[in-house]
Amino acid sequence: MSPSGSLATVSRALDDRALAVLAEARTVAAGCESFAIEADESSVVHEPTLAALRASRLSELVVPSAFGGRFDQVDPLAVCVARQACMKVSSHLDSLFALQGIGSYAISVAGTEEQRRTWLPKVASAEVLAGLALTEPGAGSDLKAIATTATVDGDEIVVDGAKSFISNGGAAGFYTTLVAENGGLSLLLIPADSPGLTVTATPEIIAPHVLGDLHLDGVRLPSSARLGEPGKGLRHVLATLSVFRISVAGAAVGLMEGALEEAVRHTRTREQFGRPLAQHGPVAALLADSWAELESTRLLTYETAASARLDPAANLDRSSLAKLAATEAASRVVDRCVQAMGRWGLVRGSKIEKYYRQARPMRVYEGASEVLRLGIARRLCDEVD
Repeated sequence: MSPSGSLATVSRALDDRALAVLAEARTVAAGCESFAIEADESSVVHEPTLAALRASRLSELVVPSAFGGRFDQVDPLAVCVARQACMKVSSHLDSLFALQGIGSYAISVAGTEEQRRTWLPKVASAEVLAGLALTEPGAGSDLKAIATTATVDGDEIVVDGAKSFISNGGAAGFYTTLVAENGGLSLLLIPADSPGLTVTATPEIIAPHVLGDLHLDGVRLPSSARLGEPGKGLRHVLATLSVFRISVAGAAVGLMEGALEEAVRHTRTREQFGRPLAQHGPVAALLADSWAELESTRLLTYETAASARLDPAANLDRSSLAKLAATEAASRVVDRCVQAMGRWGLVRGSKIEKYYRQARPMRVYEGASEVLRLGIARRLCDEVD
């Protein structure tokens, strides 16, 4: 354990900016700890958590300074360490924060001046929640299978289709939405109050999350609702992933920190056969292997996020690599922690049980591990002479 009694160690990989953001995010997260268990069991927006996010300045991190944000450009490392601090305490806080960037980044990079000035300041203050609508009943990882259509009708765009398992569904003020158009994929900014757009509940998942299914029945939008050129929307989705996929690895680091600290506190005080569990060889091995994975993943995550500052688009494969490594490690680490704690690791409503359920979806969203491996393998083969 570090001198502060926490595994949340400070790495030399973090510069002054990232260290300041990490400290800030830890303070915000600490203010949510008393109601984190309640918030993390909620599949609707938990108002005290949202109030804490709004009272902080964290959402400024996902918007350029010209539109109310913190830095000239969105800093992937700053977002990464903020998610690390948030996720350690509350997955609900982490999700609300992360989705502000995931849902709005395409506006930052492809929006018109009017779109940026209308929406981004509200995102930066968390006055409005953002949503990214990609997934459909028949299209998950295969975005080219998207069936939601956009049809030009005079000066308007008519949208028909359905989106499923959309984060912030029913809570967002707008949805950045990928649609099929003339053989390509276009990106549209759809306000949540658009006539013809309705939201229904998504089936509950093992780690409660604000989710909704979007139904678009003849939604009419002005041509100014486009984000970028017709048929070129996928590039803006990939731009979003280039910056925010690495932040999932940051959240996984925070989750591992929290789970391992819970296991250490239990095993160093719980005695069996006349000595603390942590002094028994098999349990000590569980703890040591987990700490090794946490620290190696932390270094990979920070280095990758720092590289993404320079050229996010060129860093997508590396971000995928870090996301894959961190989320797979998180599942192993939390499983070991549950095992080390024995029956106390199985108690419903405990922190460790919460971490166990939260770890599993991380291997699915923002790129399932199996899909990421295909791209990573291709990049590896390209890099070897």
